[in-house]
Amino acid sequence: QVQLMESGGGLVEAGGSLRLSCAASESIFSTATIGWYRQAPGNQRELVAQIPSAGNPNYADTVKGRFTISRDNAKTTVYLQMNRLKPEDTAVYYCNAERRFPYLYIWGRGTQVTVSS
Repeated sequence: QVQLMESGGGLVEAGGSLRLSCAASESIFSTATIGWYRQAPGNQRELVAQIPSAGNPNYADTVKGRFTISRDNAKTTVYLQMNRLKPEDTAVYYCNAERRFPYLYIWGRGTQVTVSS
């Protein structure tokens, strides 16, 4: 069974940067759409950035110009570079992989990002 593992979260001051990584247990990234989502306490999980197997990534308006999603298919890893972080970026960040054929829809366990003001 394919598994996703997030890493790179932590505590950072406002204006700082973090890079999150999402690693898969096997090579799926070349055929799957990978998304980073986040969920703050009391809020619903929301899409932050998504990168398809082919094509351009898309971003939530709240992170455009600050966050960059990229993939390294050879390393089966997707990254989320987060710059100019704000306290409102504080949340648990989750990695998701999805694909229609063959069907795939999995989540990682999440990594905490805390931005202090």
